[in-house]
Amino acid sequence: MPSSSLYDILDDRFRTGRCANGDSRLEVLYDGCRWAEGPLYLPAWRQLIWSDIPNDRILRWDEATGTVGVFRAPAGHSNGNTVDRQGRLVTCEQGNRRVTRTEPDGTVTVLADRYAGKRLNSPNDSVVRSDGTIWFSDPDFGITSDYEGHRAESEIGACNVYRIDPLSGEVHLAAEGFEGPNGVVLSPDESRLYVSDSRAARIHVYGVREDGTLSDGEVFAEARGDVHFDNIRFDDEGRLWAAALDDGVHCYDPDGTLIGRLRVPEPVSNIAFGGPKNNRLFITATTSLYSLVMSVTGAPRL
Repeated sequence: MPSSSLYDILDDRFRTGRCANGDSRLEVLYDGCRWAEGPLYLPAWRQLIWSDIPNDRILRWDEATGTVGVFRAPAGHSNGNTVDRQGRLVTCEQGNRRVTRTEPDGTVTVLADRYAGKRLNSPNDSVVRSDGTIWFSDPDFGITSDYEGHRAESEIGACNVYRIDPLSGEVHLAAEGFEGPNGVVLSPDESRLYVSDSRAARIHVYGVREDGTLSDGEVFAEARGDVHFDNIRFDDEGRLWAAALDDGVHCYDPDGTLIGRLRVPEPVSNIAFGGPKNNRLFITATTSLYSLVMSVTGAPRL
C-alpha cells in the first residue's frame, strides 16, 4: 500500500482508522539528551516530563512557552514515569534500583526496592490500576554497565514483572520467564496487562484478576526482523502503539495485526499521548524529543 515519508500504511485499517491523518512531519521539541525515555504528559500544568538517563536527570517541556528545563537532578537514573489516581508521580529509578512516588509536597516515598529480601535489578516501567495496584518491569538494563545506572550483579538472578499491593505495600512476583521485560500497560478496561520483552522481541498479554494476579500469558505480537520493542501505549479505539527502536513506532490492531508504522529518524525508546485533547503523540528517540499531532486520540487518562 502507498505510504508517505512519515506514515507507513501496512494494512487498510491504518488508513480507515485515521491513523495517518495527522501532521505531515515530526516536530522536534528538544535534541540535547544522551538517551531519552519515560515521557509523561501532565495536563494540569500543560507540561511533559521525560528522563535523560545517562545524564541522570528528568527534563520538563512547557507546552505554552516551548521552554525546556530540569525537573529533577540527580534523578536516580530514572526511566519510566507515570501517575496514580491522586496525580502523584510514580518513577522507576534504574540507578537507585527502586520504584518511588513523589508526594504533593515534593518528598519522595520508596514503594519498592526489594523482592523476597533481595535488591531489585533496575525497574524500567510501571502502570497503576484504578485501585492503586502497581505493576512494574525489572530488567537488568541499569546494572549491566555504568551508562544508564551502576554496574552490579543481579541479586534476584532473573528479569521479572512485579506487583505492589495497594493496601499492604508488599511486592509480589506477577510474571516471569522474560529475557528483558520493558514496557507495561493496562488495557483501557483494566482487564489485561501487556508487557513488551525487548530482548525476545515480543509483546505478551495477561488476563488481570480482581486480586491483581495474572493469568497465563500469551504472545500478542512478535516483531519481524531485527526489531526490539520498548514501551507501549493504547489509543481510545483499542489499538496498541509500540516504540520499536530502529523501526520507528508500530501500530497494532486489537487482533494483534501490525497495520502501520511511523517513521522516526532516530531509534525510538518511548511514546506517550498528551496535549489538551490527548491527541499529541510524544516520542523520545535517542537524543531527541519529538511530537506529532494526530487524528488518533490516546486512551482516556486516569
